[in-house]
Amino acid sequence: MMSPLRVLILTPTALPAITGNAMTAERWRQGLLREGCQVEVLTTRDVEPSKIGQAVVRFRPDVIHMHHLFQSGALLMAPPLAEQLQGIPVVATPAGTDLNQDLRVVGKLETLQAICARVTVIVVQNRSFAHLMEDLFPAEERRVIYVPKSFLWLGDETCALREEGQAGPNDFLFFLPAGIRPVKGNLEGLLALEKVHERRPQTRAIFAGPALDRDYSARFQEEIRRLRSFACWLPAISPPAMRSAYQAADIVMNTSFSEGLSNVLIEAIASGKPLLAADIEGNRWPIQGNIGDRPCGLLYDPKNMDDFIAKAIRLIDDDALRSALARTCRDRAAAWPSPKMEINSLMAAYRQAINLTNT
Repeated sequence: MMSPLRVLILTPTALPAITGNAMTAERWRQGLLREGCQVEVLTTRDVEPSKIGQAVVRFRPDVIHMHHLFQSGALLMAPPLAEQLQGIPVVATPAGTDLNQDLRVVGKLETLQAICARVTVIVVQNRSFAHLMEDLFPAEERRVIYVPKSFLWLGDETCALREEGQAGPNDFLFFLPAGIRPVKGNLEGLLALEKVHERRPQTRAIFAGPALDRDYSARFQEEIRRLRSFACWLPAISPPAMRSAYQAADIVMNTSFSEGLSNVLIEAIASGKPLLAADIEGNRWPIQGNIGDRPCGLLYDPKNMDDFIAKAIRLIDDDALRSALARTCRDRAAAWPSPKMEINSLMAAYRQAINLTNT
């Protein structure tokens, strides 16, 4: 009888932190445990490489799954940890900021190439990222594996979202769950909704997520206080209550300037809620689907506030449009990859990494 696969997941954040990285790592952890694996999750943000080394010695992983190339990968390159990890297969999953933003910084491409040279297999969960990675590393195409992304509700607690936002039955509630930091565009979304509220006074807005950037969060909080007549900020909604929160909203937003494949988009679609999302690479496929598919939301130009305002007002005014988008969400969710499909594909990537390391 084969011994259970031992997987060490390295991620910038993990529960109880409420971030997209943490939710993804928890979905993987639970799925791998269901398949009989032994799993340990270790956060890499503000962690010394020696702590990872200690975990490797204690846990003896068969494979390391590194979530986020620059944040987690840089640790693996640091001596003496780099030498300590020789012979251990490493699977890496790029984040949206890895490929959409960091590569534009001078010297980052060379860093990414060095990290990926150490990685055994690269797992991507957005097909457009698979093409980008293959373009960056054409000689290593066989090491790039697409793993479909699923969603997993972590509980069925109730969230009184509308009450928190003082939204009455006739108010129209926009919901943006995301940590407060520049890449997520929370402040820009709030200021755009202020203009929507001026034109449609029934507009209400709830932002939910922890403060992840001190200066940006301070500016965001100042504006929330100024606009408290229609907007509020909840620093946290517990993961078991997120399904209830989505169901209370009229429109779910994604105002990011960079995404890989947002958990928020997938969860909103699973909740049957139309989306208003920034027209960026990582958002196009989940919103528009494949060629010939109906959209499940509207995309707006993130550099054009007037486009956001026009799309938001259209969603408020057009009941038929919202109903059509919601139907598409439900249809899309019914065909979405199951958690088991995602985990089976992930385990296949692990096995390939192990085989490549041993040959």
